[in-house]
Amino acid sequence: MRIDVLELLDGVRAIARTGLAYATDPYDRERYTKLLELAERGYAESLDVPAADVRALLARDLGYVTTKVGADAAIFDAHERILLVHRSDDHRWGLVSGWVDTGETPEDTVVREVMEEVGLSATIDALVDVIGRPAGGDFGPHGNVAVLYLVSVAPGEITISHEATEARYCRIDEVHDWHKNHELLARRALAAHRARADGSGDPGAR
Repeated sequence: MRIDVLELLDGVRAIARTGLAYATDPYDRERYTKLLELAERGYAESLDVPAADVRALLARDLGYVTTKVGADAAIFDAHERILLVHRSDDHRWGLVSGWVDTGETPEDTVVREVMEEVGLSATIDALVDVIGRPAGGDFGPHGNVAVLYLVSVAPGEITISHEATEARYCRIDEVHDWHKNHELLARRALAAHRARADGSGDPGAR
């Protein structure tokens, strides 16, 4: 199995950070520091970003490094169209989503992001799935775990933030320029939405 260089760098970075968090032997700490420096150089070359910028970004990750956790809102209308935002960063379509901030639960994040990104008041209906995504050239330099929810919103006008250029309800098959793995999230959410509607399954059951 071919390993993506960014997935490899993410693993090396995690080992180095974890080692520096726990190691007390000076020789071990020297080795972990060297690993971290190698990972920084690798990121800089792979992403064409100055090494100093990479070092500053990675310095924010202190202690034991874990995969980033995001929360995603699947909001459907009466015609099984899903609410998507056209993102300002990569100009692709994706679910309303965001990173789980310190002190938040994933449910908190979803409610906050729906309000921030589309100006609607959200209610969590059910947990659909928890989906892992490794680091790689297709998706980015760090691994991610997405916590996907079915969400309903109160009536209101959609208003977008600076994070998006447009927001609207779309049929999944009509969207071709998806943000990262959000087509997978949308299709899983649609299956859960249909199961919930006909009473054949509870996507929140675990």
